Amino acid sequence: MYRKLILENGIRLVTERIPTLKSVTVGIWVNAGSRDESPAQAGYSHFIEHMLFKGTTARSATDISREIDALGGEMNAFTTRETTTYYVKVLDQHLPKGLDLLADLFLRSRLGKKEIEKEKQVILEEIRMVQDDPEDLVQELHTKLVMGRHPLSRPILGRESTVIQISRQALLEYIDTHYRPQEIVLAVAGNFNQQRLEKTMARTFGRYRPSNRIVPHTRRPPELCGGVTMKQKPLEQVHLCVGFKGVAAGHKDRYAVYALNAVLGGSVSSRLFQEIREKRGLSYSVYSFLSGYSDGGTITVYAGIRAREAGQVLDLINREVKKLAKHGIDGAELKRTKDQMKGSLMLSLESSHSRMNKLAKDELIAGTHTTLEDLIAEIDGVAEHQVFQTAQNLFAGDRIALTGLGPFSSRQAGELSANFS
Repeated sequence: MYRKLILENGIRLVTERIPTLKSVTVGIWVNAGSRDESPAQAGYSHFIEHMLFKGTTARSATDISREIDALGGEMNAFTTRETTTYYVKVLDQHLPKGLDLLADLFLRSRLGKKEIEKEKQVILEEIRMVQDDPEDLVQELHTKLVMGRHPLSRPILGRESTVIQISRQALLEYIDTHYRPQEIVLAVAGNFNQQRLEKTMARTFGRYRPSNRIVPHTRRPPELCGGVTMKQKPLEQVHLCVGFKGVAAGHKDRYAVYALNAVLGGSVSSRLFQEIREKRGLSYSVYSFLSGYSDGGTITVYAGIRAREAGQVLDLINREVKKLAKHGIDGAELKRTKDQMKGSLMLSLESSHSRMNKLAKDELIAGTHTTLEDLIAEIDGVAEHQVFQTAQNLFAGDRIALTGLGPFSSRQAGELSANFS
């Protein structure tokens, strides 16, 4: 049921028709995020995402909210370091109205000056909210440490200084530069009439041309940095991030890395969760996660603990990482991990929204579609020696990074840094 169509202006339309569903999700994916901004433009991608909901030439912001609520649907957007996405999810019978609403805000947003000034205050509050959430803040500090001066190190929300300076003309120029048809993917998943949808999409988006400006889409691969950053803050816990080199989103060994992360800290049966929380009761929240970009990636371990336990928890994290790099995993653990990965994958793809996300990511990362059967085969194909080799490659070397945030003393911060290095 998968189809791909390139519209006359270069926009790619990828669809997956699933007749058994009663919903349909339409996503507009722009291949531009915070890494594509200059330092003076920090936060522009995210700001534009907000502004497209603030009124069009045909609808006010209130009209947009009321119309989507009347359909019983969901319309939202999100910005990452590499993409900006706008989507609508509705019952299949409401697809024409939902699509009209989404197209209106994407193609005919007013970007009114008064709304821009009001939204600046909203974004500034969002930035302050991150500063008040230690788990978010330590991960933001950690990304800055690991990525160094690379554009990936900058916060998606931008900085207060750049947000305050935003103007309507600057946003329009950013859209002209980055919202080009060649960098846009339309992804649709759910129950719909294929022929009718393709005609509507061609008529609605096929003539979209923001400008005649030709700007090459270039990105500089990151060079990951190691080191230690400790920031004192009067909190109830110390929040730690330990970072290692990962792989790009489309890397040939990515399924081995998925397995490695699942074993390390990606689930409640993982080694870190069992060792630190279940056996010793040292942390409520401890986990690992992957960040995969088009040209690089990272593995990060997070833990929130009492200040006096920070050294012990850091030792346990290092111990488990070194065990994986030295011994890998055995056949029984790999089989359990594969079963877990396949179960999570199949459950995650049960909605039209998740299928839409997968369609777009497949197209942006590889330009092809990967079926569920293909994914299962990739997981089944992961071997013990591959996970072992991956652990050796990623968990060794001098590019390991440690970030700490919390109520530790200067002496304790020094001890943690010394023990880590």
